Amino acid sequence: MSSARVRPVPPNWFAAVMGTSIVATAAHALPVRLPGLEAVAWLAWAAAGAILVAVVAATAVHLATDRDALRGYLLDPQVAPFYGATAMGLLAFGTATLVVATPLLGDAAVATAGALWVTGTALGLATAVGIPVLAFTRHSVAADAASGAWLMPVVPPMVSAAGGALLLPYLDGGAAQALAYACILMAGAAGVATLALLPQIWSRLAHHGRGAAVAVPTLWMVLGPLGQGATAAGLLADHAGPALGVDRGVLTVVAVAVGLPLMGFALLWLAIAGSVTATTAREGLPFSLAFWAFTFPVGTLVTGASSLATHTGAAALAALAVGMFALLLGGWAVAATGTVRDMRARRVRGLDVPNRPAMAGS
Repeated sequence: MSSARVRPVPPNWFAAVMGTSIVATAAHALPVRLPGLEAVAWLAWAAAGAILVAVVAATAVHLATDRDALRGYLLDPQVAPFYGATAMGLLAFGTATLVVATPLLGDAAVATAGALWVTGTALGLATAVGIPVLAFTRHSVAADAASGAWLMPVVPPMVSAAGGALLLPYLDGGAAQALAYACILMAGAAGVATLALLPQIWSRLAHHGRGAAVAVPTLWMVLGPLGQGATAAGLLADHAGPALGVDRGVLTVVAVAVGLPLMGFALLWLAIAGSVTATTAREGLPFSLAFWAFTFPVGTLVTGASSLATHTGAAALAALAVGMFALLLGGWAVAATGTVRDMRARRVRGLDVPNRPAMAGS
């Protein structure tokens, strides 16, 4: 097969797997059971699986055909952070499989989720360490380059923490205890890394503005570690007690104490990102694969708010979860429609599919 006929498949394509998987997981997590939710969860899970298979296969062909592609992507400061999407795509589909498909597939769903968790966690830890090391030693990074995309390589351990918590009921003894502690360690690592990066993103916006219009959707990526942090805390409260020898009530108090402030800042940032995006859209917001930032980060707000609603019994938080789910469905429709239209248009023009993620300054 000629390399000229193989379309580039950079890692940001896994964002479509993330964004579709979270629809299934969020539908399952909602504290209010609405008509059609189960059907939405199953359809999203099936679509996410099909997208994952297609992207993995296309990636394998691309990397096998172009032996220099992987090195080129890793050395490109605009592309390298999106290897976090590869890890989170595997993790997100694994979680969706566990919560949606287990009633039908049984042990096969659990085994699949476990294998995807191990693979995604290993890759996520590699990106959380390796991509920052490349940024510090090999990349040439401009002073105004900070964007929400910088969070992509360091957030996967937080996604692993949430997914790992869901696997705890399937383990016991020392294995369960080790996994519980690993989840807490990974959540802490991703959380502190996020705290280190958020001031840089805020400072860049304050001093250099929003940057190129095509990069504006990356602002929504900031929501990911916030919502996922609230989700991970809630799931650990639900499932880690027996492994840690800690009363569930104590863990629930901790989860609520952690989750509410995270959700508060997430809503603040959602208002900021939404306002900037709306302003940019009125001026002209070109499509890019960064549109998938309207999906997974918002989905984590659904799961985080759902967990908080369950733990507090607050009707307002349940309503927030439903509202965020509606926003998630809208974001998914926009991203999916834009992706299909762009692929068709490029095919007609004989161009490659988008092969560079949209980031600040691009």
